[in-house]
Amino acid sequence: MPGHPIIGHVHLKVSDLARAIRFYQDVLGFELQQTMGEEAAFLSFGGYHHHVGLNVWFSKEGPRPPRDATGLFHFAILYPDRRELARAVRRLLEHGVAIDGASDHGVSEAIYFRDPDGNGIEIYRDRPPEQWPRENGKPAMITEPLDIGALLSEE
Repeated sequence: MPGHPIIGHVHLKVSDLARAIRFYQDVLGFELQQTMGEEAAFLSFGGYHHHVGLNVWFSKEGPRPPRDATGLFHFAILYPDRRELARAVRRLLEHGVAIDGASDHGVSEAIYFRDPDGNGIEIYRDRPPEQWPRENGKPAMITEPLDIGALLSEE
Protein backbone atom coordinates (compact mmCIF):
# COMPACT_ATOMS: atom_id res chain seq x y z
CA MET A 1 0.00 0.00 0.00
CA PRO A 2 1.89 3.10 -1.21
CA GLY A 3 2.16 6.15 0.97
CA HIS A 4 1.71 4.48 4.34
CA PRO A 5 4.23 4.77 7.19
CA ILE A 6 6.58 1.88 7.89
CA ILE A 7 8.52 1.01 11.02
CA GLY A 8 12.09 2.01 10.28
CA HIS A 9 14.27 0.79 13.15
CA VAL A 10 14.33 -0.34 16.76
CA HIS A 11 16.64 1.04 19.44
CA LEU A 12 17.38 -1.24 22.39
CA LYS A 13 18.85 -0.71 25.84
CA VAL A 14 21.53 -3.31 26.54
CA SER A 15 23.79 -3.99 29.50
CA ASP A 16 26.99 -4.85 27.61
CA LEU A 17 27.47 -3.10 24.27
CA ALA A 18 30.33 -5.27 22.98
CA ARG A 19 28.38 -8.47 23.75
CA ALA A 20 25.27 -7.11 22.04
CA ILE A 21 27.22 -6.06 18.94
CA ARG A 22 28.72 -9.56 18.68
CA PHE A 23 25.27 -11.16 18.98
CA TYR A 24 23.65 -8.98 16.33
CA GLN A 25 26.61 -9.39 13.96
CA ASP A 26 27.55 -13.04 14.47
CA VAL A 27 24.16 -14.60 15.14
CA LEU A 28 21.81 -12.42 13.09
CA GLY A 29 24.18 -11.21 10.38
CA PHE A 30 23.82 -7.46 10.89
CA GLU A 31 26.64 -5.18 9.69
CA LEU A 32 28.07 -2.63 12.12
CA GLN A 33 27.62 0.84 10.59
CA GLN A 34 28.76 3.15 13.37
CA THR A 35 29.61 3.33 17.04
CA MET A 36 29.37 6.28 19.41
CA GLY A 37 32.31 5.57 21.67
CA GLU A 38 31.50 2.75 24.06
CA GLU A 39 27.89 3.87 24.55
CA ALA A 40 25.97 3.14 21.35
CA ALA A 41 26.13 1.23 18.08
CA PHE A 42 24.09 1.20 14.89
CA LEU A 43 23.74 -1.95 12.80
CA SER A 44 21.90 -2.81 9.61
CA PHE A 45 21.47 -5.09 6.65
CA GLY A 46 22.63 -3.97 3.22
CA GLY A 47 24.41 -0.75 4.18
CA TYR A 48 21.32 1.08 5.48
CA HIS A 49 22.18 3.62 8.22
CA HIS A 50 20.59 1.42 10.89
CA HIS A 51 17.87 -1.11 11.48
CA VAL A 52 18.96 -1.72 15.08
CA GLY A 53 20.41 0.77 17.52
CA LEU A 54 21.99 -0.50 20.74
CA ASN A 55 22.91 1.64 23.72
CA VAL A 56 24.03 1.52 27.35
CA TRP A 57 23.01 5.11 28.17
CA PHE A 58 20.73 4.05 31.05
CA SER A 59 21.37 0.33 31.22
CA LYS A 60 25.13 -0.38 31.43
CA GLU A 61 25.64 -3.57 33.46
CA GLY A 62 21.93 -3.52 34.27
CA PRO A 63 19.87 -6.64 35.00
CA ARG A 64 17.59 -8.31 32.50
CA PRO A 65 14.02 -7.09 32.95
CA PRO A 66 11.63 -9.65 34.45
CA ARG A 67 9.47 -11.45 31.86
CA ASP A 68 6.29 -10.19 33.57
CA ALA A 69 7.27 -6.51 33.29
CA THR A 70 5.79 -4.14 30.74
CA GLY A 71 7.83 -3.12 27.71
CA LEU A 72 8.81 -4.56 24.37
CA PHE A 73 7.45 -8.05 23.75
CA HIS A 74 9.52 -8.54 20.61
CA PHE A 75 10.56 -6.89 17.39
CA ALA A 76 10.50 -8.76 14.10
CA ILE A 77 12.94 -9.24 11.25
CA LEU A 78 11.34 -10.12 7.92
CA TYR A 79 13.30 -12.47 5.66
CA PRO A 80 12.65 -12.49 1.90
CA ASP A 81 11.83 -16.18 1.61
CA ARG A 82 11.73 -19.54 3.36
CA ARG A 83 15.27 -20.49 2.36
CA GLU A 84 16.77 -17.35 3.93
CA LEU A 85 14.68 -17.90 7.06
CA ALA A 86 16.04 -21.46 7.27
CA ARG A 87 19.60 -20.13 7.01
CA ALA A 88 18.91 -17.67 9.84
CA VAL A 89 17.50 -20.46 12.03
CA ARG A 90 20.58 -22.57 11.31
CA ARG A 91 22.80 -19.70 12.55
CA LEU A 92 20.73 -19.48 15.75
CA LEU A 93 21.20 -23.18 16.39
CA GLU A 94 24.92 -23.09 15.55
CA HIS A 95 25.38 -20.31 18.13
CA GLY A 96 23.40 -22.16 20.80
CA VAL A 97 20.56 -19.63 20.93
CA ALA A 98 17.54 -21.03 22.78
CA ILE A 99 14.39 -20.91 20.67
CA ASP A 100 11.32 -19.86 22.67
CA GLY A 101 8.80 -20.85 20.02
CA ALA A 102 8.12 -21.56 16.36
CA SER A 103 4.71 -20.83 14.84
CA ASP A 104 2.88 -21.07 11.57
CA HIS A 105 0.54 -18.08 11.53
CA GLY A 106 -1.03 -18.90 8.17
CA VAL A 107 0.17 -15.57 6.79
CA SER A 108 3.75 -16.20 7.95
CA GLU A 109 6.18 -18.61 9.56
CA ALA A 110 7.95 -17.31 12.67
CA ILE A 111 10.66 -18.27 15.14
CA TYR A 112 10.96 -16.54 18.53
CA PHE A 113 14.00 -16.14 20.79
CA ARG A 114 15.77 -13.58 22.99
CA ASP A 115 18.99 -11.64 22.71
CA PRO A 116 21.53 -11.74 25.60
CA ASP A 117 19.66 -8.90 27.37
CA GLY A 118 16.29 -10.63 27.15
CA ASN A 119 14.90 -8.55 24.28
CA GLY A 120 12.41 -10.63 22.33
CA ILE A 121 13.10 -11.18 18.64
CA GLU A 122 10.96 -12.77 15.95
CA ILE A 123 12.45 -13.83 12.65
CA TYR A 124 9.89 -14.66 9.99
CA ARG A 125 8.92 -14.91 6.37
CA ASP A 126 5.58 -13.92 4.89
CA ARG A 127 3.62 -16.16 2.60
CA PRO A 128 2.34 -14.53 -0.58
CA PRO A 129 -0.93 -12.68 0.19
CA GLU A 130 -2.90 -14.96 -2.14
CA GLN A 131 -2.02 -17.88 0.20
CA TRP A 132 -3.18 -16.15 3.40
CA PRO A 133 -6.18 -17.63 5.20
CA ARG A 134 -9.00 -15.11 5.09
CA GLU A 135 -12.24 -14.46 6.89
CA ASN A 136 -14.68 -11.91 5.46
CA GLY A 137 -11.93 -10.81 3.06
CA LYS A 138 -9.45 -9.95 5.83
CA PRO A 139 -6.33 -11.89 6.87
CA ALA A 140 -7.23 -14.53 9.48
CA MET A 141 -4.05 -15.32 11.38
CA ILE A 142 -3.70 -18.62 13.18
CA THR A 143 -1.10 -20.04 15.56
CA GLU A 144 -0.06 -23.60 14.80
CA PRO A 145 3.26 -25.32 15.55
CA LEU A 146 5.98 -24.79 12.93
CA ASP A 147 8.09 -27.82 12.02
CA ILE A 148 11.63 -26.45 12.35
CA GLY A 149 13.11 -29.63 10.86
CA ALA A 150 11.02 -29.19 7.71
CA LEU A 151 12.03 -25.54 7.57
CA LEU A 152 15.72 -26.43 7.85
CA SER A 153 15.36 -28.90 4.95
CA GLU A 154 14.67 -25.86 2.72
CA GLU A 155 18.24 -24.67 3.22
